[in-house]
Amino acid sequence: MKIYEVGGAIRDSLLGKIPKDKDWVVVGSSPEEMVNKGFKPIGKDFPVFLHPETNEEYALARTERKTGHGYHGFHFYFGKEVTLEEDLSRRDLTINAIAKDAKGDLIDPFNGQEDIKNKVFKHVSPAFSEDPLRAIRLARFHTYEHLIDFAIDGETADLLRKIVASGEIASLSANRIWAETQRSLGSSNPNIYFEVLLRFNLHIPHLENLKNFSCNSSKDIHVRWCELQANNDFVINGKLPVPNDFINAAETLKKLLSIKINSVDEELIDVLNNVAFERNEELIRKLVLLPHLENTNKFILKLLDNIKETDFSSLAEVANEQIKEEKFKLLEEVIKKSL
Repeated sequence: MKIYEVGGAIRDSLLGKIPKDKDWVVVGSSPEEMVNKGFKPIGKDFPVFLHPETNEEYALARTERKTGHGYHGFHFYFGKEVTLEEDLSRRDLTINAIAKDAKGDLIDPFNGQEDIKNKVFKHVSPAFSEDPLRAIRLARFHTYEHLIDFAIDGETADLLRKIVASGEIASLSANRIWAETQRSLGSSNPNIYFEVLLRFNLHIPHLENLKNFSCNSSKDIHVRWCELQANNDFVINGKLPVPNDFINAAETLKKLLSIKINSVDEELIDVLNNVAFERNEELIRKLVLLPHLENTNKFILKLLDNIKETDFSSLAEVANEQIKEEKFKLLEEVIKKSL
C-alpha cells in the first residue's frame, strides 16, 4: 500500500500557490483495508475515503472504461494491481496528472511540469473526449488567477470540438452545469469561463441563449450573474436550476432598469410597488454600481432612502378598498422627494 498526493494541489504548488485542498491516491489497497485503517467511505461510483484525522479525500487507484453517455457513463476498476501511472493516465490534463510520493519526489509520466512551464492546457490522452464534463471544467480552470494566461493546446481544442459534435454536453445534468457556472462566477475572472463556452459552443444546450460573456464589473457573485443576464436580455437561465437568490437578484435588476427619471407616473409607481427596496437594500446598493444603471443610480438611491424614511404603517388603519389609493399617494411623495 502506497499513498501519493495528486492533482490540483501539486499543480498549484508548482505555480507558487498554496493549495486549498489536497487529494490523495492509494495504490495497492482495497476498500476493506481502507475501512480497517479507519478511513470513512464516501464514494458512490468508485472507492473514495475520508482520512480519519485530516478529513482529506483518499481514492483507490483506478482505471476507467467508457460504457455509456455523459459524466456517469464509465465503468471503473480499482483492483490492487492498478498502478499509479494507470491512474494518472485517466486524468483530464497533464498539469493535473502529477503525483508526489512520501519523500517529496514528483512522478510526472505525461510531462505536466513542462506544460506548466509553457502555460498550456493539454489533455493526457484521447480519452479526454469521452467525458463531456472535462470540457466544462477546462473552461472553469481558465478563470483561476494563476491559470488565466494558459493557452489550450491545439489537439486538446480539437477534442473539445469532438465533444461538442458528439452531442454529449446535453447529457450532463443541469445541476452539474450550474455548479461549474456558480464556481466560475465566484472566481477571479468569470468572463473567461463564458468566453470559452462560447468559443467552443459548449454553452449549448444549457446556456444556449448566451451571446455576451461580460460579467466582471463587480466582485459580488450575485451581481455578476445579474450583469450576465442583463447583457443577454435576461434569457439565459431557462434550463438551469438557478437558486432563488440569484433569480431574485436578476429580477430586481430587470425592474430597476425600467426606472426612468421623469415626472410621477403610474408606470414608475408600479415599479416601486414591485421592487422590495428595503428587503433588497444591500443588493440594490451593489446593483446601482453596474454600468447599466449609470444614468439612474443616483435617482434609485434617493428612492431607496426616501422609501426607508416613509411610514407605510399608516396603511394598516386604512380600509382595504382604499389601501391602493393611499399607497399610491405615499409613493407619489417618495418620487417627488427623489426627483
